[in-house]
Amino acid sequence: MTFVFNEREKCGSCPIRHRAICARCDEDELTLLEDMKSYQTFEAGQPIIWRGDDLTHFASVVSGIASLSRTLEDGRTQMVGLLLPSDFIGRPGRETVDFDVTAVTEVTLCRFQRRPFEDLVDRVPHIAQRMMEMALDELTAAREWMVLLGRKTAREKIATFLEMIVRRETVPTQSIQEYQLPLTREEIANFLGLTLETISRQLTSLKKDGVVEFIDRRHFRIKDLNALHLASGDDADGGVIV
Repeated sequence: MTFVFNEREKCGSCPIRHRAICARCDEDELTLLEDMKSYQTFEAGQPIIWRGDDLTHFASVVSGIASLSRTLEDGRTQMVGLLLPSDFIGRPGRETVDFDVTAVTEVTLCRFQRRPFEDLVDRVPHIAQRMMEMALDELTAAREWMVLLGRKTAREKIATFLEMIVRRETVPTQSIQEYQLPLTREEIANFLGLTLETISRQLTSLKKDGVVEFIDRRHFRIKDLNALHLASGDDADGGVIV
């Protein structure tokens, strides 16, 4: 079924329903969210919100990928994270935004006005619980990213990045055969702290080893999921859904 982004669409049919902020909500709680939601779509490259802006809305990424970045006083910009489907933008109790958020691909957000949503969090334990779970997941991801940047080899960094795309784009009801790199190779190099030449060399190596297959420069298939996980250097199950 193709999901239609209009306010009349029921939350129960949302493609991120199983892992978004509403994942633990029952039918009555979903109805409360449906009454206050709205959708907004941004074109690739369009800014969604700037660091320091007033936080007027919270939002879940329904489709597409956005980047989180921080610009220093001298103009240097560092990408610090990616927002994938089901990721949440904003934190209750915050007045302003901490990072620049930019659409990498076309992005559709499910948005909630800040004040009504904060009131709902106070009244609906399932939403508060899910927000806590997602915040703890972000903390774990940040710690894992410190390991990646500080200790992993170039091959392990690339494999971890590809595995992240596979893990987050696959949902229980579908088996995706083809994936898209959300960033250009130059952007991947910036994100992982590598050179462009190293990115190209390691992607070629994974291809020669039969781990991935590239359809073009942005689209790929995973030929050996277990080999990809082993290449990431992680010793625990990454939780990839197949």
